[in-house]
Amino acid sequence: MTYNCQPVDPEIDFSILITCYFEEQSIHEFYARLSATLQSMKRRYEIIFVNDASTDRTFEILKEIFDKDPNVSSIIDLYKNAGQANAATPAILLARGKAMVLIDSDLQLDPEDLPMLIRKYDKGYDIVSGYRKNRQDPIFRKLASIVANMIMRKASASNFRDFGCTYKIYDSCLVRAFEFNAFNPWRPLPVIAHARRIEEVPVNHHPRKYGKSGWTFQKLFSYNMENLVNLSKQPFQITGALCLFFALLFVVRIIISYVFPFSILPTITSGLILNVILVCFLILLSILCAIGEFVIRNFIILQNRPSYIIRKIFMKDKSNFHQFDQFINTHKYCMRIGNE
Repeated sequence: MTYNCQPVDPEIDFSILITCYFEEQSIHEFYARLSATLQSMKRRYEIIFVNDASTDRTFEILKEIFDKDPNVSSIIDLYKNAGQANAATPAILLARGKAMVLIDSDLQLDPEDLPMLIRKYDKGYDIVSGYRKNRQDPIFRKLASIVANMIMRKASASNFRDFGCTYKIYDSCLVRAFEFNAFNPWRPLPVIAHARRIEEVPVNHHPRKYGKSGWTFQKLFSYNMENLVNLSKQPFQITGALCLFFALLFVVRIIISYVFPFSILPTITSGLILNVILVCFLILLSILCAIGEFVIRNFIILQNRPSYIIRKIFMKDKSNFHQFDQFINTHKYCMRIGNE
């Protein structure tokens, strides 16, 4: 028997999933440009907005857009800022299309680039991602991204250039296979690691036009640590191999000193010993930090705390009662109210 995953609604080609954080100044322009781009493509689509606990007028504006556009199927308001990945989770659970499109609403990425990604996706790729060819971000963001991309390339065993670019199209079946929810929130890395066919295309990137990015240095560091933990046993394997290698070098040095009249490092100074001790201490400290991060994250998971709590949700189409009931059941402990 052959089984093929089916979308919730086979008539919808793309579910556009957008998280917003203090975007009252940009959301009108972003929505107008995105809507015009999607309508020009003559493809069936839906748009789902999530307000990640913005306290400005972001959600009010989203409600106005929801009321006038039948293609905006749902809008969600969260109690507390959950972070971009966590906030995208309820939108992923409500998505009905054959593919899911994620894009930022801060106007740093052009909605007009979407047809280029879709044309590539139509060729049969599991994931199509944009990469920011001329990234317009502060230097510390670029440096943090270089480190993050190195870690994520190792963790996912893929050659993505720009993991941090949110502009991505995912095959819905691939995403749903991971059964993301409030207690197992959306993470792109494992999805990318399981994709067979992936492709990147260059997209435009602009300086942030309004407000400040929600990605602080602390959040970037935490995200990199999370990805480092996702490397699982690899860091310990690498460290163990390096320790074994240097131990063998030390044995070789001892043997050579007995056989030949010369030796490597014939004089070991106190400064050299101090440097070796310092390097060993830093390596040990790094390993302990990684173990600590792993233990803390497991402790948080065992506490069974939701990564987000829904304050309010508006939905248009409840014709698919199975999906709607499943969503409500999944969120019965992390919703203040039901649908309106």
